[in-house]
Amino acid sequence: MQAPARRMRATALSLASLPARPHKTADLAPGTPAAVVTAPPPRRPRGRPRKTAQERSDGNRRRQLMDGAAQLFRSKGFAATGTRDIAAAAGMHSGSPFYHFASKSALLFAVMNEGMASAVQSQQQALAVLAPQAPARECLRVLIRHHFEVLLGPRSSFIAVMLYEWRSLTPVQRRRIALVKDSYEAAWMPALTALGQQGLLQAEPGVARLFIFGALNWAVQWFAPDKGKSLDELTEQALALFIHAG
Repeated sequence: MQAPARRMRATALSLASLPARPHKTADLAPGTPAAVVTAPPPRRPRGRPRKTAQERSDGNRRRQLMDGAAQLFRSKGFAATGTRDIAAAAGMHSGSPFYHFASKSALLFAVMNEGMASAVQSQQQALAVLAPQAPARECLRVLIRHHFEVLLGPRSSFIAVMLYEWRSLTPVQRRRIALVKDSYEAAWMPALTALGQQGLLQAEPGVARLFIFGALNWAVQWFAPDKGKSLDELTEQALALFIHAG
């Protein structure tokens, strides 16, 4: 009387030890053993692969190096800033900067180049908010206000470094950054040209652009965020200086 029960338990154990079948029996070719059938390979995820923790950590260290170097280049000057100073500002060992940058010169170039590239991107975003047929004066107002943010915002040190350390770059580095800078300044020409055609601009558009950047960039020397006018107030006064009221 106990033999059937033992057989049932043995059958249950043998079934439990079998792996799940990857395909239905009807999908198999006649005579194909179930054990040799493999599941299809997993699909590759779409889009860009996520960064690993190591890659994110390296990116953060690179950013820390650039921010620390920009502040040191601005306060001490490129020639007087050593790699030990840069490493200490980023909380690293003295040789660590060379893991991310081949030389101090390469770091200086990265500070300027990536700073300008970020400014180009944020400028495009600021202009994209405007209506398609926005008046030229409003376009210029947005450009000036954004430029003040680039000059005086939380990551503005690269601008001062560009102004004071341009000659510390190699000729090749200067040409590469000039391409990005020209792209940034070219976005001003449609508004300045339109204002010139309307008789509202105080000078010829190309020359006016040079005067405007010269005047605005000097704000890094005298602007104090804790006293004086706000960036919005400075923007309105800059507009009044460069164009007629109309």
